[in-house]
Amino acid sequence: MPPIQIFLDPQSLAHAAAALFQEKAANAIAQRGVFTVALAGGSTPRMTYSLLAAEPYRSHIEWAKIHFFWGDERCVPPDHPDSNYRMALDALLSHIPVVPGQVHRMQGENPDAARAAAAYEIEIRAVFGAVDLPKFDLVLLGLGPDGHTLSLFPGTAALGEHKALVVANWVEKFKTWRITMTARLVNHAACILFQVEGEDKASPLREVLYGAHEPGKYPAQLTRPAKGECYWFIDQRAAALLPALNEP
Repeated sequence: MPPIQIFLDPQSLAHAAAALFQEKAANAIAQRGVFTVALAGGSTPRMTYSLLAAEPYRSHIEWAKIHFFWGDERCVPPDHPDSNYRMALDALLSHIPVVPGQVHRMQGENPDAARAAAAYEIEIRAVFGAVDLPKFDLVLLGLGPDGHTLSLFPGTAALGEHKALVVANWVEKFKTWRITMTARLVNHAACILFQVEGEDKASPLREVLYGAHEPGKYPAQLTRPAKGECYWFIDQRAAALLPALNEP
């Protein structure tokens, strides 16, 4: 069972996530001179990004030595309200000293999602160099009410991908393509952090962590790093159905 930390509210969870980001960045930069992170989209990490963009974090992180990637993206232009890139830009990137070469967004506006996914894999490999499987220092993830993470949705083709690092994934429930990192790439990361908030996450969270292994139904179960760390930061509402809270 991965380490689970339960927080009183989203604010305390976001502060803990920001502190973990700072710690992992400092350690990676001290060891290798660079920190690589895959950002999450959705609403949950926004507060974490806003904290990182403000003091005291802003002045205590070596932003010039960080490469920013995204775990997944909607097939929309970068200025679209649904864009994961735009959310991170608004909450974090526009407030810190970074240059374009540090920011590696998925080309969600490309009408050919498969081509965009292939291009992103090439970009990842260009940054990480000649390695078979790139190793991110930190991957930020969320959990959907249906048990998905990234754009790995229940019953979709990308769940069975064992070779590619990034794929285009057709999501029938939304009638749209998504671009997403695969479980193979994410599971090789040095550290994975799930941030989970809200009552609507309580049931899928219980199944992902304590239920039968059914990744076709609960894709977040695919996130099982062989050697890296995996943390679950959960607010009390999302943790309401976890066994530990209901035991005497």
